[in-house]
Amino acid sequence: MDWNEIMSKEEHSFWGLLGMKLISADSSRVEIGLTAGDQHLNSMGIVHGGVLSSMMDQAMGTLVAAIRKGTQGVTTHLNVNFLSAMRKGELVASAFLLHESQRTMTLRAEVRNEEGTLACIATATFRLPRERSESTN
Repeated sequence: MDWNEIMSKEEHSFWGLLGMKLISADSSRVEIGLTAGDQHLNSMGIVHGGVLSSMMDQAMGTLVAAIRKGTQGVTTHLNVNFLSAMRKGELVASAFLLHESQRTMTLRAEVRNEEGTLACIATATFRLPRERSESTN
């Protein structure tokens, strides 16, 4: 898997709009970072829940691609629990695999700030594409 190619494409997508950056990725864990600024805050001055949810969804989706050697899945279910308000600064989303079947993966993720405070946790299910079998004509 060519992470440089994947990240180049991501820079021009929602990932790039939010300002996410890949910290590390292998088949057991993915870490994605974001420097939360004014543009990531809601009207109460804390990081918007949609930003935190997007970070976790992206980290879990990237882990699906890492495990499946570039094959991407689609989020079919995302459950988020917000635990602590986050302010401007460095945030890291980490994703881990919980269960894998032929057509789905279930993962968990969390976001922490630079002090290690747990902001939120999530679980998600990703639908995987069908394996294409070669036809025998």
